[in-house]
Amino acid sequence: MTVELTRITADIAEHAAEYDRTGQFPQAGIDIVHQAGLLTASVAGRYGGREVGSLESAHILHALGEGDPSVALIAAMTLFTHAAQARTPKWPEELYAQVLDRSALEPTLLNSARVEPELGSPARGGLPATTARRTATGWSLTGTKRFVTGAHGLSYFLVWARTDETDTRVGTFVVRADSPGITVGNNWNMLGLRASGSVDVEFLDVDVPADHVIDLTDAAAGGQDNRAAAQLNTALAALYLGVGRAAQKEFHRFAHTRVPANLGKPLATTDRFRDLAGEIELQLSGAEDLLFSVIESDAEPTRLLGARVLAVRALTDAVGLAVRSIGNPGLSQDNHLQRHFRNVQSAGVHAPQQDTSIAIIGASALKSS
Repeated sequence: MTVELTRITADIAEHAAEYDRTGQFPQAGIDIVHQAGLLTASVAGRYGGREVGSLESAHILHALGEGDPSVALIAAMTLFTHAAQARTPKWPEELYAQVLDRSALEPTLLNSARVEPELGSPARGGLPATTARRTATGWSLTGTKRFVTGAHGLSYFLVWARTDETDTRVGTFVVRADSPGITVGNNWNMLGLRASGSVDVEFLDVDVPADHVIDLTDAAAGGQDNRAAAQLNTALAALYLGVGRAAQKEFHRFAHTRVPANLGKPLATTDRFRDLAGEIELQLSGAEDLLFSVIESDAEPTRLLGARVLAVRALTDAVGLAVRSIGNPGLSQDNHLQRHFRNVQSAGVHAPQQDTSIAIIGASALKSS
């Protein structure tokens, strides 16, 4: 981790516990990320951006995740949106220019709104119920989306919807967050990532200009391609490796400062705690080596998905071991370790989830044999 990223990690971490307690949008952390230029780090060079690749994005998310994974997850959605535009330009140029102009002045957060109450995750197939109806000036959008990360602080919702045309099409409708007809919920009451605010958002007859649409295509070809997004989805797991490192530091702190009366010296000096520290380091460093190496090598999708599954398993086990090893203190609200433990439970929920990834890997393995 560079000196700059180390400083950003520390600055974000100062606010993390309070935002976890209140569940409020983590504005202070987002401001820090914006001021460091990280929200737009993946903007293409043709637009004057740095155009960092997946590997550097993974390192950024690792650092942010160690500081506050809610901030990291919200930032990742914007970072990945710019990365997708850098790789395959699909935004209307004038609209994207407006986004970049605004991004230069203030945090301008973007996120896709894809999951729905009935459909669930589109990673498993199906078409959205959210509907865009043609109007004289563009589109009128109606529907409900779930788990929209950072919804209370977004500048634009990227809403996946179907059209009401005879030949149904699907696409992403770019909706300004201050548009009339949008209701952002307050139904995020989860165990971890409490400040990520991944709430429900209702769109009711929301006007969308005619050209504020990305990749409007035939419904049969509009499903989510889990293989195509494998590199960015794998980079997202680096966020939780950062959480693992934060948990490891709390485990080390406890081991160095806890001096039982019957022992007369810190737990860190005992064989048992040295062995525990070694196991935790083995799992975290192994997961990091695997994840970063497959991203750097631009591996094919099944290898990327497999690395993500294995890395999530290892880091989750490492944090669980840290908590179990120190007993009750590890679950105390006064100990940051319990917060890291709660946050890391979210590592496996992002699409494509483990079963979907394993099915893709299995199908590829059977096909090649």
